Amino acid sequence: MARLHARVANARRDGLHKLTTRLVRGFGTIVLEDLNVAGMLRNRSLARHIAGVGMGEPRRQTTYKTTWAGGRLVVADRWYPSSKTCSDCGAVKAKLPLRVRVYHCDECGLMLDRDLNAARNLAALVDELAGDTSTASCAGTLNTPDGNPCQTHTVWAAGTATGRPAPPGTGQRRRRKATTA
Repeated sequence: MARLHARVANARRDGLHKLTTRLVRGFGTIVLEDLNVAGMLRNRSLARHIAGVGMGEPRRQTTYKTTWAGGRLVVADRWYPSSKTCSDCGAVKAKLPLRVRVYHCDECGLMLDRDLNAARNLAALVDELAGDTSTASCAGTLNTPDGNPCQTHTVWAAGTATGRPAPPGTGQRRRRKATTA
């Protein structure tokens, strides 16, 4: 069993090294998004898939390999609205749920795959950072998140299944003291 696990880990590591090397050799500039992985792990339906990917390792490998190759790595801010911004006119939507896979702009009528729209916006971000061109999709797109982005709201499970002690008074019935008259 241990040999099988080691074999799978080696195959994943090898595939990841080949992917990052191919990206760095094939492109002079690579754009990565800084994602809230800890927040995505709290989503029950996505947690197992996201944890299996190990999102920190591709970024680490891409970072040092672009340094070696003399390329450029641009990391888009966590709050940059790459998916919510129209790549044609620059309009920013307030909310765009993950289940919506096709981006539809209410301003100009553009219909585009959500990921392709985000890729165009990230390419425009690189152009703006380099000072090459001034694009409408990046100009004035200030995204302020609701609430305090530095404050995290974590709800921890408690009880015998998790091994954490339950807070006093939760889930426990208290018996009334019997009074004799």
